[in-house]
Amino acid sequence: MITLTEENYIKAIYHLGKHGKDMVNTNSIAESLDTKASSVTDMVKKLADKEYLNYKKYQGVILTEKGNHVAISIIRKHRLWEVFLVEKLNFTWDEVHEVAEHLEHIKSEKLINELDALLDFPKHDPHGDPIPDKNGKFNKVEKIPLSQATVGTSYKCIGVEDSSSNFLQYLDSNNIGLGTTIEILHKEPFDNSVKIKLNTTEMVVSQNVAKNLYLKVL
Repeated sequence: MITLTEENYIKAIYHLGKHGKDMVNTNSIAESLDTKASSVTDMVKKLADKEYLNYKKYQGVILTEKGNHVAISIIRKHRLWEVFLVEKLNFTWDEVHEVAEHLEHIKSEKLINELDALLDFPKHDPHGDPIPDKNGKFNKVEKIPLSQATVGTSYKCIGVEDSSSNFLQYLDSNNIGLGTTIEILHKEPFDNSVKIKLNTTEMVVSQNVAKNLYLKVL
C-alpha cells in the first residue's frame, strides 16, 4: 500500500519533471515539498525500491511508468474533487485546492469513476487544467500565457498557472475568470506589464499576472 507521503512525493516529481518526462534533482524536490534534502534522498531510495522511479546519485530521479500512473491518478482525483466542490457544494475557485489536497488520497477507484460520471465527465477543473480520463489520457489544450499574447488580438481566458488563493482573489476582484474575453491593447517594454481591455474596462496588469494567466485566441 502506497502512503500519503509517498503519493505527495510522486506528484511533486511528476510536476517538476514536466509531466514525468524529465529528470528532477533532489534539491528541487526538497524545495517543492519544504523538507530537508536528506529526507528527500531517503524517500527517493524507498520509491526506487518500490519501482515508482529511477534514482541516479548526483543526477536525480525520473518516474517509471508505474510512478507516472500513480501521479496521473492523483491529479485526476484532485481535479475531479475541485469540480465537485465548485459545482455541487458552492465553493469558490480559490477555496478548493487545499480541500482537494486531502481528498486526492482517497483510494476507491469506484468512487472516483462514479464522481466523474456524476459530474458528466468534465474535461477541465475550475482553474482550467485538463482532467485525465480513467485511462490517464489528457485532453490537449492549446494555450499561451498573456505575456506572449499579440497586441491587437482578442483572447479568451482558459486557465491559470498560479492557483494560489491570493492570485485567484486578485482575478475575482478585477472580474477576470475562465471564459473572460481579453483584448491586448499594449505591452510595456520597460517592465513587461500589459494593458488589456475587459468588455469596456481597461486596466494594466503586471508581468507576474501576465505570465500566470492562460489564453486562447477567440
